[in-house]
Amino acid sequence: MCTLAIYVRSLPGFPLVIAANRDEFLDREATGPALLATAPRAVGGRDLRAGGTWLAISADGVVAGILNRRTGDWPVPTRRSRGELPLAALAAGSAGAARPVIGALRADAYNAFNLLVADREEAWVAQNHGDDMRVTRLAPGLHLVSNLDVDDPTCPKLARSHVRFAAAGEAFVRVRDVVALRTALHAIVADHALALDPRLPDALGAICVHAGPFGTRSSSLLLLDDAGRWEHWFADGPPCARRYEPALVP
Repeated sequence: MCTLAIYVRSLPGFPLVIAANRDEFLDREATGPALLATAPRAVGGRDLRAGGTWLAISADGVVAGILNRRTGDWPVPTRRSRGELPLAALAAGSAGAARPVIGALRADAYNAFNLLVADREEAWVAQNHGDDMRVTRLAPGLHLVSNLDVDDPTCPKLARSHVRFAAAGEAFVRVRDVVALRTALHAIVADHALALDPRLPDALGAICVHAGPFGTRSSSLLLLDDAGRWEHWFADGPPCARRYEPALVP
């Protein structure tokens, strides 16, 4: 269960701030942030099994991230890779231009997903259940995306972490300390405290997941400033055990 927090036009000087953990099977090979496209320039991790990405940013100031959606059904192996969708969104050049591109896709061509796309002007999540798709606009403020609905109030993990993410944002508004913000976000995404959810195995109730062959594979912090410049930090492994290091920007 990946977890992504996004602050949309709510932190002074930074219209977008994102903290995201990627949860995946440990034997699924992937690379860290690398150049994925040149027109526009796009940077993100690459899944070496299907060739796509889970989170990428572009020189146009657009971010796109894909999260598998929980439906209770097994994924259909013949459907297209969801990892191609972030790059399709970035290729459009803006979040607004990407919305009709993603909206025109056949929902049943892909297994269920939540696709976040955002830039300085607009943010939205396409929620595909595997047979129908709807787009949810994100108002300015803090939003959490997982494998359920956006800001799902029935998810104990999201409810618990929302309080901490909100406090981190409020502290930044008061003191304007970017290093302190990164430190606070790191502490949240490295959290092992369980928020018990009867729909999930206990180990998946933590933000930083350790569940045998499955767990948090990497973590990213992304900050887009008012001038359109990205600050990119990446932990190649669970953030409880790995430090964030400066990563490539487009």
